[in-house]
Amino acid sequence: MTLSRLIGGFVFRHWRAYAASAVMLAGIALLGVWLPRQIGKMVDGLVAQRLTGQALWHEIALLLGAGLAIYGLRVAWRLLLYGAAYRLSVELRCELYQRLLLQGPRFFQTQRTGDLMALATNDVDAVEMAAGEALLAGFDGTMTLVLVVATMTLGVDWRLALVVLLPFPLMALAFWWISRHLHAASRQSLDAFGALNDQVQETLSGVRTLRALGLETQSGAQFGRLAAAASSASLRAQRWEAAYEPAVGGSLNAAMALSLGFGGWLVWQGEITVGQLTSLGLYLGQLIWPMFAAGWVISLIERGRAAWTRLAPVLETPLTVDDGGTLDAVAPGSLKVENLGFSYPGQTQPALQGLDFLLPAGQTLALVGPTGAGKSTLLKILQRQWPAGQGRITWAGADLAEHRLAALRSAVAWVPQEAFLFSASVAENIALARPEASRAEVEAAAMQAAVHDDILRLPQGYDTPVGERGVTLSGGQRQRVAIARALLASNGLGRLLLLDDALSAVDTGTAAVILASLRRHRQASQTMIIVSHRLATVMDADQILVLRHGRITERGSHASLLALTQADGHPGWYATQWRVQQLEASLASIDVDDPSAAHQVVHQAAKHAH
Repeated sequence: MTLSRLIGGFVFRHWRAYAASAVMLAGIALLGVWLPRQIGKMVDGLVAQRLTGQALWHEIALLLGAGLAIYGLRVAWRLLLYGAAYRLSVELRCELYQRLLLQGPRFFQTQRTGDLMALATNDVDAVEMAAGEALLAGFDGTMTLVLVVATMTLGVDWRLALVVLLPFPLMALAFWWISRHLHAASRQSLDAFGALNDQVQETLSGVRTLRALGLETQSGAQFGRLAAAASSASLRAQRWEAAYEPAVGGSLNAAMALSLGFGGWLVWQGEITVGQLTSLGLYLGQLIWPMFAAGWVISLIERGRAAWTRLAPVLETPLTVDDGGTLDAVAPGSLKVENLGFSYPGQTQPALQGLDFLLPAGQTLALVGPTGAGKSTLLKILQRQWPAGQGRITWAGADLAEHRLAALRSAVAWVPQEAFLFSASVAENIALARPEASRAEVEAAAMQAAVHDDILRLPQGYDTPVGERGVTLSGGQRQRVAIARALLASNGLGRLLLLDDALSAVDTGTAAVILASLRRHRQASQTMIIVSHRLATVMDADQILVLRHGRITERGSHASLLALTQADGHPGWYATQWRVQQLEASLASIDVDDPSAAHQVVHQAAKHAH
């Protein structure tokens, strides 16, 4: 869609506001061309001594009344028009926001957060100005120009009017040349502002990392370079905008000189009166606004076009995950994965290949394996953050793609590896998916996540603001608040609880308490999938899958996997990792003052190595 079609469609939907504004502008233009003609007649009347006494005061009152009417109409059309134009910015921002919410991870891999924020601010403002200020200023300027030129030609003297208009074609040529450069400069200015915005967003998000690495100076220098580039690009655009004024001023000065020269000669010859020449001079003064309006409108349109070329691709980018399902609810049932395969865009190595498993409703499945094995990828595909490359996933007999995304995701409660908290209170973060939940329900979810006591120790308890991204809480507290949020959501609507290594920041004892609470309080039909590198947290799962290089290499219960041996007689990956982690836990608990305990652990380690 082009900018003209966008604005045309918006004007069509809000035609009453634009039509009323146009009528008011027409009234202003008519009064504006009437004033110089009336003043010219008054000058001729005064010169001829026909206009005196009460008649003079009557004419002056008419002029004052016309001036007040113009003032009132200008205020009214601005209120009416800008009220309509602001609705366009609201519509665009809402459309952009909804579009971004529906896009999947693939989209955000190619977009910068700061640049997207710039689109929602500067770029939308530029489009709004093109739809509001530019459209009506263009209409007002055009109508004024036509009426003034027509009045000069028909009401004063057509020969004089043609002579004074001779410089204006040159001005139009200058406008065309300036607008070509202004479009490119405006695009560069918006791009530079987007890069600057992205730098600020990344710096503020990672400010603690920058401080820890001592990179404040380097970051400040980089920001200075981007700020200078943005300032320079903006200055170039402003310079091209400023070029309109000399073009207008030069043309009007030339026209005024021609009017005085040729008009004075016509007065000397007695072909026009002094009052007519005065009227023509006033009309030339009225041409200042249409000329400046032309430059202003072209500037706004070029800025709007540049902004729309950045904004339109984001609004028109297809959703990375198709939302073509028809099912509005997820029924209780088994989760079945058949020959699932997936590769990330641009990657030659598959992230998942040939996955098959059946998870009955109400059971717990554990996913373990080395880093990069595809565990988190599988959870993202189950939520349809990424489309499955091959194979099939069904839930209660229905393909995942048959469910509407909103219905599917409302049935899933997910705790990611990195818990994200919003700039709100602890209670509001826990009740994010269920804002109608009572305080008792919020506290119950916090107790299940073993974070209730920690919250009570905060300055304002559950009403304590957590800061941006939960900066005021520790890593373990953030994870447990996120778990409480997922538990509250799953108790309300969720049928599937996904824990993506969500217990990594808590100690083993707290993790055991949380898992025991989950088993005790969850509903019979609720299914749970746990991803963890700490095998002690998954030993009670109904099924355990070991993923390596995107494939399932081992499956079974905790006991069966401990007894599993490979073809060469060595223990499997799970059994090996279990023994290693048990030894690590034993080494961590050694009493350095007890030599016999240390000797025993070392003996076990040597035996294991053998």
